Amino acid sequence: MNIQIYGAKSCFDTKKAERYFKERRIKFQSIDLLRYGLSPKEFDLVLSKVGLDAMINKKAKGYDSSFIEYMASEDDKADKLFENPNLISTPIVRNGREITIGYCPDIWKTWE
Repeated sequence: MNIQIYGAKSCFDTKKAERYFKERRIKFQSIDLLRYGLSPKEFDLVLSKVGLDAMINKKAKGYDSSFIEYMASEDDKADKLFENPNLISTPIVRNGREITIGYCPDIWKTWE
């Protein structure tokens, strides 16, 4: 298992995800999403697995529904989201090509 957790230090669900894997002694790599963002390839992989709506954090500081929701095309929305990683829901937990967004212990159990 090669777990990567993309999250924000201030995100409660990111902390819970890290604690979940620590308690099970499963090694993981923690990546600060706000500092490093996602590479274009990573972003496209997450987008293809979970969809744009799941990636948008509507509770994020700086979120404005007109900012993303009312843009004309899905590509424009994705571009804006890629440029503003603070609007991406966290944590993004990746195990190879399997990806979850948010705190999803029921799914992670199947990875063990």
